[in-house]
Amino acid sequence: MEEKDYSETDGLSDKTTPSKTQKSPQKINKKVKSALCRVTLLDASEYECEVEKHARGQVLFDMVCEHLNLLEKDYFGLTFCDSDSQKNWLDPSKEIKKQIRSGSWNFAFTVKFYPPDPAQLTEDITRYYLCLQLRADIITGRLPCSFVTHALLGSYAVQAELGDYDAEEHVGNYVSELRFAPNQTRELEERIMELHKTYRGMTPGEAEIHFLENAKKLSMYGVDLHHAKDSEGIDIMLGVCANGLLIYRDRLRINRFAWPKILKISYKRSNFYIKIRPGEYEQFESTIGFKLPNHRSAKRLWKVCIEHHTFFRLVSPEPPPKGFLVMGSKFRYSGRTQAQTRQASALIDRPAPFFERSSSKRYTMSRSLDGGMLRTGEEEWDWSSGGNKKAALERRAARVTSRVLLFLLAQTVKGGFSETRIEKRIIITGDEDVDQDQALALAIKEAKLQHPDMLVTKAVVYRETEPSPEERDKKPQVGGEVIRYNLCLLCM
Repeated sequence: MEEKDYSETDGLSDKTTPSKTQKSPQKINKKVKSALCRVTLLDASEYECEVEKHARGQVLFDMVCEHLNLLEKDYFGLTFCDSDSQKNWLDPSKEIKKQIRSGSWNFAFTVKFYPPDPAQLTEDITRYYLCLQLRADIITGRLPCSFVTHALLGSYAVQAELGDYDAEEHVGNYVSELRFAPNQTRELEERIMELHKTYRGMTPGEAEIHFLENAKKLSMYGVDLHHAKDSEGIDIMLGVCANGLLIYRDRLRINRFAWPKILKISYKRSNFYIKIRPGEYEQFESTIGFKLPNHRSAKRLWKVCIEHHTFFRLVSPEPPPKGFLVMGSKFRYSGRTQAQTRQASALIDRPAPFFERSSSKRYTMSRSLDGGMLRTGEEEWDWSSGGNKKAALERRAARVTSRVLLFLLAQTVKGGFSETRIEKRIIITGDEDVDQDQALALAIKEAKLQHPDMLVTKAVVYRETEPSPEERDKKPQVGGEVIRYNLCLLCM
């Protein structure tokens, strides 16, 4: 944190001795201390400003929104990292210095409440910032997509950024330096270019509307994940979203509690509790507890739940309790609710603001011969937090190599609904016999990782043999062979 002093002097020399008449009526101006704030914006640029040291979070947030020319600002917020490198939301109602105990005043401007229906946003500039957030969510893996969705969203992003396809300007693999997915392949880029060529005449704003209409359908859209353990000590993830609280195990959703079904949320030490309304055939309420990593994590999750419930479910926020004899926390969400921000958006009366859509950060990565990306260990997209490592060791022990090849993408229409099917062929080869069940399990797991929002509906195993490369040039009577399994997986 950098501080600067701004003060006024009375123009007197240090050597001058003031008289009594000079001392008594004059008031010495207090020093105004300010702090330098650095805010990383959604296009990865930085915004710097100075705020008064005792300013509340709302002051800084308003300055950032004014810099961005953003009126529909209630969906957004500022985050900062604490001493444990955990992300925290800057509370607009509290002093900044009381929230950031030490260190530099560095923040990030991000989407806090993902609108369930982005089409209800009034201005293009708001939708643009939401698109930037979602593109970052997709690239970092926070918002998993299937191959089809990656291609579709990527093509709309290209149309918004590059405009109409131009045969003279867009030559070769003209999207190779843009990021669309954590594990980006040449096949994905080719499909994106095919779709982009069909969007002639589509404006950037229209492309972003199509992008949002498809992104909002993803199962992890707008889900804020928190690490926890259930009552049996099993690792789970608690997800907070517009509709309620979601429970995940091994990246699969195992339970869902909608806001109307939750009567109370609370925390004590590192424990987080939700009280559930009794069902139709139940007589009593039930309480479910979860173990968070520490007390601060439990409180952070509790605050996120309070804010999401208030923003999406209430017409207006509840006022904080007053008085000294108040049981529990005084924390309440202090901003406008979604209902209030929609009313305010309907009253926006200004010409559509002009803004430049910033170019994405370009990147270059070396490719393998089969079109995949060669990545370092730090860039590995490890979904199962250790599960892939175990599978890798098993495959290494069996000296098995695998390749995933796409060959069929089909769209059919049944009963007026568009149905997408993906057939994946996973070829597993090795120089010794491969456990067929293990190979099938690994193949299905890999397909699910690449297409998390689709189901593997069919898996066919073919066992083939062929001469090993070392034996092809030798006499036929030498019986060396390589065992090959073709696993055809149909994902829907």
